[in-house]
Formats: sequence, C-alpha cells, structure tokens
Amino acid sequence: MKLLLDTHVLLWAAGNPARLSKAARTLLEDPQNELLFSVASLWEITIKRSLGRSDFQVDARLLRRGLLDNGYQELAISSAHAVSIDSLPTIHKDPFDRMLIAQATTEGITLLTADDWVAQYPGPIQRI
Repeated sequence: MKLLLDTHVLLWAAGNPARLSKAARTLLEDPQNELLFSVASLWEITIKRSLGRSDFQVDARLLRRGLLDNGYQELAISSAHAVSIDSLPTIHKDPFDRMLIAQATTEGITLLTADDWVAQYPGPIQRI
C-alpha cells in the first residue's frame, strides 16, 4: 500500500517515533508499504521553522536527505494536485494540509494523519 505521511506524522517518524501510535509504527515498518513524503511538507517545515515554531525545528534539507536514504519516495506537487484543491470541502483551511489531501486524493494514496480536521475529509485518509 502507498502511504503519504502528513507533516506531523513525518516529523514524528523521523525524529520522535515514540509519539506514533502502535498502529502507525506497524504501518511504517511493514516492508510491503511504500512510504512517501510530499514536497508540501518540506515547504511547510521550512516556512514554520523560519517563523520560529518550536515544533518545526528540523532542518528540511537534512530531513529530506534522511528520508530518501531510508527508502521514502518524494511526491512532487503537480498542477493536477493544485487544481483539485478547489473541489475539497472547506473543513480545514490550512493550505499545506489541503495540498496533502489533494495529492492523496488525486494519486489514490492513503494519507496518514494524526489531525482530527484532516481525518474528516472524504477519500483515502487514515487517522492514526
């Protein structure tokens, strides 16, 4: 199964796996699953780190390199992803989360999230 990790799940998987539920760790450790991260997450981390957010203090360059070195695949943002955002209900207004939802929906990839707002969207989204 292809799994796209939302930004917080990605940060926890890379730097604080104890924050992940047992179910999440099981999914991430299953060699049958293909793990992906979005360019949108790196963009979000970079912006929020520059704003001084304490929960985004990782260097996005180092995170990206570590993810690629550990078998994660990078998911670029395409024009198809961008234009599909307008079809999403306005449950949540965070532009980074909305892009991740659009990517998961457009690509048919399961988005793993710990965010209650994101989990309310229809489509391939799994709250962990």
